[in-house]
Amino acid sequence: MLVNRVGDFGLALGLFAFYSVFRSLDYGVVFLLVPYVAQGHILFLGNLFNSLDVVCILVFVGVMAKSAQLGLHV
Repeated sequence: MLVNRVGDFGLALGLFAFYSVFRSLDYGVVFLLVPYVAQGHILFLGNLFNSLDVVCILVFVGVMAKSAQLGLHV
């Protein structure tokens, strides 16, 4: 149950970051906007990171935990 909650939290943070960077959750819009936000930055945990890196890592953590992949499996 704990692993599932970690996955839910990671996926929720990833979707919030996704929306804050692209202002949309529609994949068609997101794929069109990627070249324009590729050099953008986002403030995460007090540090400045590339926005696409943060979004991809958070969504990846969520998906990995939800499917019980290596690192977040029991």
